[in-house]
Amino acid sequence: MFTKEALRFAQSFCNGSTYKLRRIAAALRAGILLAALPAQMLAQHGGGGGGGGGRGIGGGSGISVGRPDGVSEKDDLKDFHRALALQASPEQIAAFRKVAQYTQNASDDLQSFRDTLKKSTLSSPWAESTNALHQAIASARAGNQNFLTSFTPAQKSGLQDLTKKLAKSDAAVDKQLKMLDDIVQAPKPAAEQVADSATALEKELAGFQNEQLALGREMGILLSDEGLTFNFPSVTNSINVNGQPITIPISGVASRASAQNGQNIFHLQLTADLSDLQQAVAAILRSQLARSPRCGERVQLEAATLTPIVPSSLVVANLHYERWACPIGSADSTPTEVDEEEATIQVKLAPSVQSTGLTLTSEITRVDAPGPLRNSLRSGELGAELRDQIAASLLSVLQKTSDLKQALPDAVQQSVTIEKIQFQDAGADQLGLSMEGQLQLSDDQARQLASQLKQNVTARAPAPQ
Repeated sequence: MFTKEALRFAQSFCNGSTYKLRRIAAALRAGILLAALPAQMLAQHGGGGGGGGGRGIGGGSGISVGRPDGVSEKDDLKDFHRALALQASPEQIAAFRKVAQYTQNASDDLQSFRDTLKKSTLSSPWAESTNALHQAIASARAGNQNFLTSFTPAQKSGLQDLTKKLAKSDAAVDKQLKMLDDIVQAPKPAAEQVADSATALEKELAGFQNEQLALGREMGILLSDEGLTFNFPSVTNSINVNGQPITIPISGVASRASAQNGQNIFHLQLTADLSDLQQAVAAILRSQLARSPRCGERVQLEAATLTPIVPSSLVVANLHYERWACPIGSADSTPTEVDEEEATIQVKLAPSVQSTGLTLTSEITRVDAPGPLRNSLRSGELGAELRDQIAASLLSVLQKTSDLKQALPDAVQQSVTIEKIQFQDAGADQLGLSMEGQLQLSDDQARQLASQLKQNVTARAPAPQ
């Protein structure tokens, strides 16, 4: 028997998902109710009329879709039933996208008309421009009416509040367009009057477009505009390196670049804040760079900085160097210090994306040290070892804390292709790590992601007038 916890899981999992997932939740609920009914009640009611007392989301419309599964409209799955009843069919989705484009064309033509008013005070261009505007608005209004006629009885009932608002906006657009005609067709129309009337029409048309988009949103329609953006909440990764806590917040945004045949390509940008890493760089490198053999070259890190030089970063390490010699053939003899110097080495780190993930390419760009030590750090084994240790130490931290894909929901991580990665300057020499790539989602996946992020998925509404 399914538990109520299983039902709640199905409800949260299916919210904003596809038709099949919604039916799974409905089936779970039906199984729970039927299992809870006494056999006598099942016999009396023929397996139907199962239990009431459930909660519904606001704006319920009492839709009846004649299901034979015995689940009452008043149960806990009322929100699922309503969503199923209002969901647009593939034909309606295609039709709505065309209608929305007609409305956008009308808005563009109105903007062109207003631009014409700014350039001319003659009446003839106004009359000619209003003819094209009339045709564009007529196409938008006619397309909208045709779309409404495709509604099922359940859609008409459940969407009646939205369609009433849309009809009111449609009437306001028609009224304001007629007022503009009256002004333009006057013997000597005043430019100021025409401009004011066009502004009023633009406001009404924006309201019409907003109501149209609200209707599409309620029907779960994803429009093929390029303005859809997902903002991923910040995720923080923390580790401890040599007693030094390091916290790296990661955030991301995905902006749709194209949409075709139900597939959406998003430009993805993820950013990690590496300011904690900058503060801890000396503590991270100190133990890694330390060399203290009994005989030979000893190195101690005194200070280190990490700064952006976009698209790379630069490590500047201040070193204390000593060279100790041991007498030949006397293992127990005391070593003698033969050299002691101070040196500075600069290492440039360039990030890249390989099949194995994030990598760092390191290069010594400058060495400040006297004579032989300078040569040893610049082109000798000592410099090469220090360079590689610096890169490996910081790469290890970055790989543990800056897995930028962790900023994305699990369901879309496999749909990501990373194309570019670089360090960035977040201001005042604050270091960041930026990764760019593509995210490919179907319409259903985009709706699921929007539901998970609690974002609306539809075309951008016009800017407030």
